[in-house]
Amino acid sequence: MIPQTDISPADWRAQLREVITSGEDLLRLLHLRPEQVGYSSLAVQDFALKVPRAFVGRMRVGDPEDPLLRQVLASAEELLVTADYSADPVGETGDAIRHPGIIQKYHGRLLLMLSSGCAINCRYCFRRHFPYHSNQNSRREWLQALEHVATDTSISEVIFSGGDPLLVADEQLADLVERIATIPHVQRIRVHTRLPVVIPERVTPALLEALAGSRLQSTVVIHTNHANELDDKVAAAMQALRSAGITLLNQAVLLKGVNDSKQALVELSERLFALGVLPYYLHLLDKVQGAAHFDVSAQRAVVLADQVAAELPGYLVPRLVREEAGQPAKVGVNNGHALLAV
Repeated sequence: MIPQTDISPADWRAQLREVITSGEDLLRLLHLRPEQVGYSSLAVQDFALKVPRAFVGRMRVGDPEDPLLRQVLASAEELLVTADYSADPVGETGDAIRHPGIIQKYHGRLLLMLSSGCAINCRYCFRRHFPYHSNQNSRREWLQALEHVATDTSISEVIFSGGDPLLVADEQLADLVERIATIPHVQRIRVHTRLPVVIPERVTPALLEALAGSRLQSTVVIHTNHANELDDKVAAAMQALRSAGITLLNQAVLLKGVNDSKQALVELSERLFALGVLPYYLHLLDKVQGAAHFDVSAQRAVVLADQVAAELPGYLVPRLVREEAGQPAKVGVNNGHALLAV
């Protein structure tokens, strides 16, 4: 049974219209000066600043080291050109694009790019240079994309991604899920999204019906990097998703100055599980140009993962992985080296 709430689409759409896009305005709200945080207006020209006010409300006023602020504030460090960093660090262009808006890198699953935008622009985003302009589909083109899914019987799971796929209207999502459900060999849908975290009101009754109202098993993978992101409203959104029978997972990115400590990672896993979300992956930084200042070495990451494993039960320890172009799956990391696919 789909749980009922009093949330309407107007709630989250209003918040989306009121996102903060000015670094100066963001710092003014937090009582901070640009020189305290290394803010750069030039970096905004390359990759826009965007952050919902609800997310800003979880930041600590007056703290230049706030882990949520660091994720979204444009920094002068982004302007540095770093060797071994690129515009496409995980190989999502070229042969991986089987049809405009479709990325297929791994066996048995296929990714649909439903949206080119996000409610929040994370400065470490591996798609900050992605050619969204050439991967936007009309309704007719989406029907052609689904024909591709229907003809490839190896596909058992369809993944909604973007941008953020939950920027798409509930009615469109419901129509898409309904069409996918008619393809016999597809068994699961998966949604990768940050919206229920940054604007929890996005979890509307119509969204729950769209995701959980078909024969398909439904999984929502949220993206959260720090326990401070998960307030009571996010908890309520997670409860609504769980009550609809949707599996909840989290993917985090290990980020310098955000969550690169045992305490931060332990608190994140414990808070996630308290909300009914299973820690899934802890990613090493994808080496996208402009994000090198967030990098944590693989050796340091393994030490942190071992410390977390020594403190938490195994089901609360996310798998430490990196994504490598051309590999058949995410690659597990141990002792600083990629050892096995997971």
